[in-house]
Amino acid sequence: MIDGARRVGKSYLAQEFAKNEYESYILIDFFTAPDEVKELFEKYLSDLDTLFMRLSAYYSVTLHERNTLFIFDEVQFFPRARAAIKYLIADGRYDFIETGSLLSIKKNTQDILIPSEERHLRLNPMDFEEFLLAIGNDTLFPFIKDCFEKRVPLGQALHRKAMDLFRLYLIVGGMPQAVKEYVASKNFERVDQIKREILELYRNDIQKHAKGSELKAEAIFDEIPAQLSKHEKKFKLSSLKKNARMRDYDDAFMWLKDSRIVNVCYNADEPNVALKLNMTRTTLKCYMADTGLLISHAFDENGLVSEEIYKKLLFGKLELNEGMIFENIVAQMLVANGHKLYFFSKADNEDSSSRMEIDFLITKNKITSRHNIQGIEVKSAKRYTISSLKKFKAKYAEFVDACCVLHTLDLKEADGIIYLPVYMATMM
Repeated sequence: MIDGARRVGKSYLAQEFAKNEYESYILIDFFTAPDEVKELFEKYLSDLDTLFMRLSAYYSVTLHERNTLFIFDEVQFFPRARAAIKYLIADGRYDFIETGSLLSIKKNTQDILIPSEERHLRLNPMDFEEFLLAIGNDTLFPFIKDCFEKRVPLGQALHRKAMDLFRLYLIVGGMPQAVKEYVASKNFERVDQIKREILELYRNDIQKHAKGSELKAEAIFDEIPAQLSKHEKKFKLSSLKKNARMRDYDDAFMWLKDSRIVNVCYNADEPNVALKLNMTRTTLKCYMADTGLLISHAFDENGLVSEEIYKKLLFGKLELNEGMIFENIVAQMLVANGHKLYFFSKADNEDSSSRMEIDFLITKNKITSRHNIQGIEVKSAKRYTISSLKKFKAKYAEFVDACCVLHTLDLKEADGIIYLPVYMATMM
């Protein structure tokens, strides 16, 4: 099961895999499949010879035992086919890939037994490495990775080049259609139009599928840029409705998270290895799953981000706090690298040494009895302070493995803190 947001490239990926690895394949798009195809799964699940024969005839594809792949595309629109996987896998003649969005929504799972044979792969928007490959640069990222592993700076010229390309990645984003349009036309307005179509698709999905929570989910979705533009970036429900409570909006946040439209980051009360056990669900930050979409979402006064705004963003000349954009892209890269999102916020009016805000907490890949947590601060400006990170490092020394600043400058180490260029977040 390839699981991911709408328009993230699930169907394309499955088809390319099928073309390259199998002698033949059949793609069944259950969003457009006629009733006569769906009825085959109802009538012949106990007679797989007939089922396969009729599918082969309908799609005019010759089946080859152990060398044909079936792709059940948009399987959420026909849950019966998803339930049938159990029997199709047991038969053993062919291989199967499912793709889907909104898979955990009740109406897409009711009345079926989810097959234990499913192995889930989450497909995220393209990361920085994939973006570089898409635009034809296959040499820079291996060099960046080598510098990261050796903890050495890239040097002024190559760092500047890497930051220029990273800013391009920021504004185009990682949605395959937007990247493809940029590669073809280099026209930011055309790229923006594609991103707006995706945003409108997401709004339609919310209205159609977030039953019982559609108004709240849409209100949250529309409020994301404004919330991220604030200093603390924690989502304030009072901006949606006076005296709003998280228990009233929890289902809406979970729907947006499950749909892969957003990445939700929860506050962890204590920075130890069991971050999930110390998670506070009522205090969270809500990021867009793709930063390119966030930019189109944020600058929507005229329905289109102008070429001029894109160029100012590209060269870092736009007069706004870029913190929300850089923090969003770091969240996106951490998720793509398999991390759950947590932050650390401690308010103490009496003791300033206990008052701190850390943008992200992640755990080491190899867990030990102590020193498992990495604290991460994201800085978009060239001049900044890191008082919270220093206090965090000193107070929680027994839990902290490393503290890191992701910034726009080159790599360096000082006073036990590693300063990484922000594009290296994809390797953490």
